[in-house]
Amino acid sequence: MNKFNEIADFGRELASLEKSENVLALITKKAKHLVNADRCSLFIVDIEDEILWTKQSDGMGRIVIGIDSGIVGDTYRYKKAQVINNPYEDEKFLPQIDKKSGYVTKNILSAPIFNSKREVMGVIQLLNKSRSDFDEKDLETITFFANYISGSLELVLLLEK
Repeated sequence: MNKFNEIADFGRELASLEKSENVLALITKKAKHLVNADRCSLFIVDIEDEILWTKQSDGMGRIVIGIDSGIVGDTYRYKKAQVINNPYEDEKFLPQIDKKSGYVTKNILSAPIFNSKREVMGVIQLLNKSRSDFDEKDLETITFFANYISGSLELVLLLEK
């Protein structure tokens, strides 16, 4: 089964869920599976407080960073997905998060999630692809996936307000 058919099947499963926590957990689980990543975080944009914060993240509690901080902030600012395969060599990378958690980030795939007004409402970030670096095919898959899940994420955020 190709990745796009797999995402369509995922949509049927996503539509059957009622609780927002289950929706977000399924999104991160599927994203990791699609690109063979170890971890996935969903960052939410808070324009008023100028922060990005994790609504769902693997392996650690809530992460809060400035809206223009790190790879996630860069993804938000430029509204463009990106692959960083040597994060410790990238000036935008925030090594203090690894230091705090004890996790070692080897590579990053990050993509904006747009709302129905075409504004970035969140960023999906995947870490540590198993056995290789992230590539253009992974970037294409997660960009498609981010667009696919945008309506579900927007609905979850609206229902929680």
